[in-house]
Amino acid sequence: MPWFFTENEIDGRSTIIDGETAKHISKSLRMKPGEELTLVTPGGIQHQCRISAAGESVAVEVLYSKPCDNEPGIELTLYQALPKGDKMELIIQKSVELGVRRVVPVISARCVSRPDKKALEKKRVRWQKIAFEAAQQSRRGIVPEIGEAVSFSEAVRQSEENDVSIIFYELGGERVADILTGSPKKIGIFIGSEGGFEKTEVDRVLEVSGRAATLGKRILRAETAPLAAISIIMYEAGEI
Repeated sequence: MPWFFTENEIDGRSTIIDGETAKHISKSLRMKPGEELTLVTPGGIQHQCRISAAGESVAVEVLYSKPCDNEPGIELTLYQALPKGDKMELIIQKSVELGVRRVVPVISARCVSRPDKKALEKKRVRWQKIAFEAAQQSRRGIVPEIGEAVSFSEAVRQSEENDVSIIFYELGGERVADILTGSPKKIGIFIGSEGGFEKTEVDRVLEVSGRAATLGKRILRAETAPLAAISIIMYEAGEI
């Protein structure tokens, strides 16, 4: 069943879809009147709809509505140190599929990639589009936010809002399962770039009641580590 996000809430038993979404429905998918699709509004309400007319705009009849129950029971924020090249695109795409709620790009001490502010904003717009497409493909109830790139210190400050924050460190730490024994609902994870984190950065997270964790004895690539960490956390939370 095709799955789409809408920018506006749906009030009533019918609505009109236009723009790129309408073009995708009528031109790319070649959907016809009588076929069904799902629309999800910004409030996380899932509307099962039947197409009544398709063209430049698509008119649909709302068959029934309900809260979308595809979202994880935990809110997971990924504080990702900027990797080289286009690895961030893969990280965002797969993180969204796995259930992350928010991704915050971080400029840490060992980041090789250090775009200027203008370039970072251009990248963020593209990253948000990737998150949108991944959320639709994986049938999420929301579109995860891609935050503005911040310094490591600012990321740590933001992380204090979490129930628990975990920094994954190649020199070792606790098992994720042991850290999550209290069933926290708001979790933040710090993942390094190709060079990992400096010890002073790890200490900074620990100073604000964060925890250092390990992903095992093997060293994972910058684009593998966040996906492994998110998968473990979702498993421990009963979401996989």
